[in-house]
Amino acid sequence: MNQPLHFVPTDEFRQRAQAVVENPALQKSFRGAMDFLQNKRSAQFPDDHALQRLRDLGEAIRQYSLSRLPELLETLEDKLTANGIQVHWAETPEEANRIFIDIAQAHEARSVIKGKSMVSEEVELNHALQAAGIEALESDMGEYIVQLADEKPSHIIMPAIHKTKVEIAELFAERIPGVDYTDSVDELIQIGRKVLRDKFATADIGVSGVNMMVAETGTLCLVENEGNGRMSTTVPRVHIAITGIEKVVEKLTHVPPLLSLLTRSATGQAITTYVNMISSPRRDSELDGPDAVHLILLDNGRTQAYADPQLRSTLQCIRCGACMNHCPVYSRIGGHAYGTTYPGPIGKIISPHLLGLDSTYALATASTLCGACAEVCPVRIPIPDLLIRLRTEAYKNPATAGEAVRGAGSAYSSVAMALWHGWAATYRYPSLYRLFTWCASRLRFLTPRKQGGWTRNHIAMQPAKRRFRDRVGRA
Repeated sequence: MNQPLHFVPTDEFRQRAQAVVENPALQKSFRGAMDFLQNKRSAQFPDDHALQRLRDLGEAIRQYSLSRLPELLETLEDKLTANGIQVHWAETPEEANRIFIDIAQAHEARSVIKGKSMVSEEVELNHALQAAGIEALESDMGEYIVQLADEKPSHIIMPAIHKTKVEIAELFAERIPGVDYTDSVDELIQIGRKVLRDKFATADIGVSGVNMMVAETGTLCLVENEGNGRMSTTVPRVHIAITGIEKVVEKLTHVPPLLSLLTRSATGQAITTYVNMISSPRRDSELDGPDAVHLILLDNGRTQAYADPQLRSTLQCIRCGACMNHCPVYSRIGGHAYGTTYPGPIGKIISPHLLGLDSTYALATASTLCGACAEVCPVRIPIPDLLIRLRTEAYKNPATAGEAVRGAGSAYSSVAMALWHGWAATYRYPSLYRLFTWCASRLRFLTPRKQGGWTRNHIAMQPAKRRFRDRVGRA
């Protein structure tokens, strides 16, 4: 549990993806999980016209909120501060971790209990706390399982979706003292709950993510099913929430449509078991709640996406994971192959802003551009269009590449670009095209037998002996 984890280099993406594709057990596990999630989502949206109207509304709320992002963030900070919540701004993961550790040390904290938070995964908070001598324990069951296994989440909603119950049973028996092997799901859940319940009572700080922030009231909204989020935010004497700056909406009335889209798209539920609305620390008249509440607002490349009119739509995401569940690539290789905190289609478009296009451009090409992700996105993010834009940015000449995305031009190859320009010219000029096809049909014996990834599963492609033009001419 104490072994630090780090981001996996994306230049190894192809090798990791290949390893998963060749693992029949993982293939079966992913296929079953994706079919289950797709069917649950479909059952929640029986009326397509109603779904499209709700998607229109969700898209409009997110675009409106982003159009006023600077103003809404200022209003949010004022309201939160007036409510007694302390607001901290972090530009980088390192700054966010430093702020967190400063707060923990000010409260002489030795342990924290965490509700589910992908932003805390993004900054690798657990490792920073461990380095500072502070114990961090995940309380979401899926997160707890991957923490025990020294792994990162493979799905933003279901972190341990890649594991079978037998693997979890073996993990519990090996890592939890005094636990015998059992593959009963009910018994495994009870084992996890017993371990975690004791920690809630003794942890100095509770940590959570935030699904939405309401500027007009200074409210942090958090949805969850296990009750661990409510425990993490109410039992310890200090609560620290961490989230990205893009999660703000203006009004409380903007929350219900987005919650309806989020829970139904994510887990196929009309609403989650718990909906937490946090607006202040515990007041004198209240029986429970933390004495202090802090909110860490993280940038980490989000203002880069915000600055570009097209790429800004990346920030519309409400983290439901529906794009992953319907992606033909994710459903075959899972989340770990991507090597980033956010896998799948949404990970491909947000990771370049968080980590730089120079280390993530391979992910933008891991897509068939089939459009399934855009069809199910509850807030209509045009993911295929954004993938094409990121590919274009990656392969631009560095000498002329703009500053819209950090690392633009990092995949540029003068040889590759010369070939693409030659290919484009061949199709642009009929005489050149006729000459090319004549040479290809007459010199077909020069066609290489090995043609990259194509010939791993197919016979080599070869031009016909005679062109269609020649056949028609003889007839």
